[in-house]
Amino acid sequence: MKSYALFQEYIWLVNTIHNAGKITLEEINRRWLETETSGGLPIARSTFNRHRDAILDMFGIIIECDKKDGFRYYIDNSDVLEEDSIQNWMLSTMSVNSILAENKGVHSRIVLEPIPSDGENLHKFIDAMKRSVRVKVTYRKYGVGEQSEMLVEPFFVKLTNKRWYGIVRKPVEDGWMFVLAFDRVLSLELTKEKFRYPKGFDPVGFFRNNYGILWVEDTPVEKVTIRAYGKQVYYLRDLPLHHSQEEVATEDDYSDFELTLRPTPDFYTPLLSRGPLIKVLSPQWLADEIKKQHLEAAKLYEDLLI
Repeated sequence: MKSYALFQEYIWLVNTIHNAGKITLEEINRRWLETETSGGLPIARSTFNRHRDAILDMFGIIIECDKKDGFRYYIDNSDVLEEDSIQNWMLSTMSVNSILAENKGVHSRIVLEPIPSDGENLHKFIDAMKRSVRVKVTYRKYGVGEQSEMLVEPFFVKLTNKRWYGIVRKPVEDGWMFVLAFDRVLSLELTKEKFRYPKGFDPVGFFRNNYGILWVEDTPVEKVTIRAYGKQVYYLRDLPLHHSQEEVATEDDYSDFELTLRPTPDFYTPLLSRGPLIKVLSPQWLADEIKKQHLEAAKLYEDLLI
């Protein structure tokens, strides 16, 4: 069987079990036979067990059997399928790859957005993470003519808004951590200097209270309430701005949403981009900031003839 066909079976199997919660092999096969991919053939138990092993090796997803509950299968570590997990990202990517591979005849009618790989530097950074060695980076910030060199410890990588970032720590006593954008890295070389990755460090938790990639320690976590008007209500329901978002009030022409996060400057962008369809209700300082930036933007058009 071709590799992409196997991937498709793995993905289908994980999604089917995850969506069902618990399901028997017989129920799995009933659903499998309803798909065109099955070719009218059920999944043999031996094949199913091989798929379970492959899914564990490839994605780290554990499919267990509850013998006390009618031999029903379930995802034992379903937390790895959270939206921001690497397993979920891999499954989503492979799902799209399988769809594209099976529909070559319409490739010219499928329009995608490019996501830069940042090739060699990203590969080197991840290799340094694996080896637990420090890296020497030559870097140039936006708006700064001079480049700088630094020795840093590679902690983890994050993909945000189609850009790859490396979160690093300087090898000093204060343990200051900061973010490097790979598109501003001029060179990156591994050293032979080892460092110790802190036991129990949680990369996901590091940004859990943030909107994007900015880390501003003096910006406290607080509740932000925004009011959405018109169709923007549906967009926010379908694609929340943050995992903490909750709809706290619903009226005929608007809804209020509450988020708990650090309102750093990169959080201003989704608020400003929605123009008059979003209003910040609280905190007051954030409402004032968004209002100020709207007024400054409007001044740019004062000299234009209408």
